[in-house]
Amino acid sequence: MPLIEAYEGRFEAVFVILHPFIRVPESLAWTATRRYPTDAEIIAHGSRCAWAEAGRQTGLNSCARLNQALLTATGSLIGDLADVKGKSALQGFLLAEPIWMPAQGRFEPLLQRDLLQVFFSAGWDRMIHVPDLPEPDSVASLPIFDLKEGLVAFPTGGTLLAPDQSFLLTVDWDSFFTLFYGPRSFIEEMARGLNLEGFFATANTDHAWFNYSMGCATVTLSPEHWQTAGAASK
Repeated sequence: MPLIEAYEGRFEAVFVILHPFIRVPESLAWTATRRYPTDAEIIAHGSRCAWAEAGRQTGLNSCARLNQALLTATGSLIGDLADVKGKSALQGFLLAEPIWMPAQGRFEPLLQRDLLQVFFSAGWDRMIHVPDLPEPDSVASLPIFDLKEGLVAFPTGGTLLAPDQSFLLTVDWDSFFTLFYGPRSFIEEMARGLNLEGFFATANTDHAWFNYSMGCATVTLSPEHWQTAGAASK
């Protein structure tokens, strides 16, 4: 099913927010620690490295190809769908730089404050969290201020929903991206204002957009206006 048809097609648009690569000090690099940094370390010391930059460094010239390499590296893609050469190029890049892969299957720590800002900009002081596997008493209303100040833990996954259901952000397993559903003008305003790297889904973009080299995986909003495999930015 195309992404835009989810939720019974009630949302005008969906924007695929690419989880940024994580640039860290040398002391937190793989060569120094041999372990992925904690969320606290990422938030305190990490900075965003755009997919556009990773694409230039690896020669993977579209976000679709970079997504395919990431999914291959984590074992999510095997066989004919895997990109072994892309995985090797990605591995070389990550070993040469103090940079880690993006968060997978959960809300990226480096984007948490931006996601809170989306709700604040829409005039909300709370958001509704729906976990991946909701139980009757597990859906919660979370205060934006408490989340911002660290008084309440930021949800690791699931769906963040506006109280009036006008927009939502959701992430699922094996994904290096968060989906932002809502009015197109509002999404575009937020994406540009917060420098969120990503692209608007087209009518046929589905969850497996790594399988497209054009059209469905065109970065339409990013600091660099990254073009992909002959598809023009719009």
